[in-house]
Amino acid sequence: MDFLEKIKEKKALVGIIGLGYVGLPLVLRFTEVGFKVLGFDTDGKKVERLNRGESYIKYIPSSRLAELAQPANGRRFEATSDMGRLGEPDVLIICVPTPLTRKREPDLQYVEGTTRLIASTLRPGQLISLESTTYPGTTEELMLPILKAGGREVGKDFFLVFSPEREDPGNSQYEVKTIPKVVGGVTTACLERGLALYGQVVDRVIPVSSTQAAELSKLLENIYRAVNIALVNELKMLCLRMGIDIFEVIEASKTKPFGFQAFYPGPGLGGHCIPIDPFYLTWKAREYDFSTRFIELAGEVNSNMPYFVVQRVAQGLSGQGKPLKGAKILILGLAYKKDVDDPRESPALKIMELLKGEGAEVSYNDPYIPQYGGGRRYSGLCVTSVPLSDKVLKEADCVLLVTDHSSYDYAWIASQASLIVDTRNAFEGVQGAHIIQA
Repeated sequence: MDFLEKIKEKKALVGIIGLGYVGLPLVLRFTEVGFKVLGFDTDGKKVERLNRGESYIKYIPSSRLAELAQPANGRRFEATSDMGRLGEPDVLIICVPTPLTRKREPDLQYVEGTTRLIASTLRPGQLISLESTTYPGTTEELMLPILKAGGREVGKDFFLVFSPEREDPGNSQYEVKTIPKVVGGVTTACLERGLALYGQVVDRVIPVSSTQAAELSKLLENIYRAVNIALVNELKMLCLRMGIDIFEVIEASKTKPFGFQAFYPGPGLGGHCIPIDPFYLTWKAREYDFSTRFIELAGEVNSNMPYFVVQRVAQGLSGQGKPLKGAKILILGLAYKKDVDDPRESPALKIMELLKGEGAEVSYNDPYIPQYGGGRRYSGLCVTSVPLSDKVLKEADCVLLVTDHSSYDYAWIASQASLIVDTRNAFEGVQGAHIIQA
């Protein structure tokens, strides 16, 4: 049975490398339509939990994974940390991190390392799809030479595509099935196989002429958001000086039925995409002696927002005759956006670091993140969520709302806190404490 028949008959074994916020939803979707999936992850504890049918992502219920792991159901999903098994699947989908270095340059160690592992076990006919967001040229300039080693021919001995992930954690309106999928192949034969694969699990697949076009399409999506968020963040700071409510202005502008899309200001950018991905293109553009000024300016504005928030906290405390140094600051929300358990690149982390640097005594509450043990950028931040109570709120010199989780009782919080700095307009219409925007 050839590859396309295997895909059509759902006889192909799908391998997914990286079982995080991108990889795990793919596991569920491929198994849902009838494929068997072998998942790969370097985190042994994560692998053990998944094989027990336990989810570590809040919006993915353990019951769905437990069903897949049951031998009685044909064990449609198995997780492993044994990279020697990369030769088993017919398809390998790469969903590994693509962070930035401290110098804001692409860090492709995970993509490169994974590609070398695949090359060491590559067998004839395998399809490799990179979903990790990256700069135009990564698939063909970095991955292809590694996979071609030993005389293998792309489009004949193996097949290579780029198809960017479009996950939006916590967004119940969209799922893998309903989010259109862009696919670019190195050759026509590669593209044909990529379209056949994703056509089994996604309602609409969009072919593009090259892997570079697919790579850039993902960056454009995120740059579009980054630039527009920077615009409203800058306008928010201006509006605060002018005594105008930026949120009222946005709601008024939203009534125009054409030519306007609402973006909202906040304490800074968070998540695995928007704070990072634009700088992949900025870096690549230098190779062509081109300056991406819009991206650089948006990055400058958005990166400055945590500093602006800390400044507003200091101003609020000063208005009550208190210095920032030694003040008790309670941060509400550590996740990068509401109602998710994902702290990656959250502005709350930078704000916490800045406040501690100013000598403030900082604690946090987040119903979705009971503990934070540090990360690549904030390894020194090891903190535990404090339970909310009348006493905790009253003892805080300032309650700083960073993430507007739906579960917070804003009226109650306002009734107990002496000072609130609100970065999300979550306390709009709430009466009580002295509330200032940031």
